Amino acid sequence: MSGSDEQGERRLVPGWEGRYLEDFRVGDVYRHANGRTVSETDNTWFSLLTNNPHPVHSNADYASRTEFGRPLVVSSLTLAIVTGLSVDDVSRNAVANLGWDEVRLPAPVFAGDTLYAESEVLETRPSNSRPGQGVVRIRTRGFNQRGETVITYERTVLVYTRAGRPRAADAEATPPR
Repeated sequence: MSGSDEQGERRLVPGWEGRYLEDFRVGDVYRHANGRTVSETDNTWFSLLTNNPHPVHSNADYASRTEFGRPLVVSSLTLAIVTGLSVDDVSRNAVANLGWDEVRLPAPVFAGDTLYAESEVLETRPSNSRPGQGVVRIRTRGFNQRGETVITYERTVLVYTRAGRPRAADAEATPPR
């Protein structure tokens, strides 16, 4: 009977649209639903795509002689993955990212680690110059499968209000019955 009411009629149930400015509350913490295991291939490709030739990321022999004993995941890949994990909760309705501040990397990430994240709302305010938009500042913590914090940062995002969001041309159309 999934998707039907008692009379057998279907009802349209909207999917998750993400948060708009008015949905954020200072002090709220979002534990982001997904995790992401970082592979050696991810690290190699990211090193190549970003033109990062440091051997600690791509040369197992070199890395084995460092204090880490094996290749490190590129730190900006860690930032990118953890930011991506937060998109559904924080920036799915963003106009733009305005900045990342206070980025800290307290523990290394290695191929095979699974990254998770949570974000706390630090500040929200309507934009003074952009009607229908506002600024949200969050603190995100990325951690591995052992619960060790591997990255923290603050991110500032320009977000639509519900009324200010872009809509599809047929968004106001009545759904078919």
